[in-house]
Amino acid sequence: MNLSSNGVPIPFTPELFAPLRPSADLLSPRDPAALRRRLHGDGYLYLPGLLDRADVLRLRGHYFSLFPPGLLVEGGEPEDGVFSGRVPEGVPEYGVAGHPAYAFVRSAAFDDFVGDPVLAALASQLLDAEARMLPRRILRHFHRGTRRASRAHVDFDYMDQGSPRVVTFWIPVGDCPPRTGALVYLEGSHRLPPEEYEPLRDITDRPGDRRQICHDLELTAKALGRRWLWADFAAGDVMVHLPRIIHASLDTTTDAMRLSVDARFVRAGDTPDPRWLRPWSADDGA
Repeated sequence: MNLSSNGVPIPFTPELFAPLRPSADLLSPRDPAALRRRLHGDGYLYLPGLLDRADVLRLRGHYFSLFPPGLLVEGGEPEDGVFSGRVPEGVPEYGVAGHPAYAFVRSAAFDDFVGDPVLAALASQLLDAEARMLPRRILRHFHRGTRRASRAHVDFDYMDQGSPRVVTFWIPVGDCPPRTGALVYLEGSHRLPPEEYEPLRDITDRPGDRRQICHDLELTAKALGRRWLWADFAAGDVMVHLPRIIHASLDTTTDAMRLSVDARFVRAGDTPDPRWLRPWSADDGA
């Protein structure tokens, strides 16, 4: 595979990549203690098929149907989300007021999807307490040609004004193999002290934002002596990860567009970062 992140190539080699470990076997029968041990041991849980595939694809179709004609390939179905190669005129900047993503995360259809009791129950089991979902739920939408992806980072650097007892649910809304822009996780990095990767923050394509660690994923892996963990994600899969694990996303280079949801849970009795108590907007600064 020819992979890159933010336009910087990264070779798909055994030195730099290894597969994620699936944990669906701990769901049937559900073993909360084993799930917590796996989450804290690996820093993540890869849960293939946790959600109903048809429900996920229905949400995908709903979102892409909100765009004016021209975004999707001629004759394509919204559920497929195949990019035509151009964004229609008049569509505002991604994720701000007036863009379909802005309205979508405030819609009843989106609320119903992220409000699936399966997600809330799992979050409560992983946090070992009643959990609540934070209102700032993010929708990510990338298409080929943007050369824009999530740089290597840890979630806690973006929500460090509240409780550190947070779990993130990353949900691909559609099939998402690496070339479609999947997330990758740096193995065992949740155990690294921040000072070990602090020097990488100086190697950046965004010098004004110290929250990101590095935009060069090959350099990050080699500097920290760890591999990026990957999977061929399918609609219905869910990733759960801890706030201290380093992760990033790859560039979308397929005709199928990358669409995903980030939802975060905290213990109901904890005080969350106040910036996460309002709905997401791409220009909210959080």
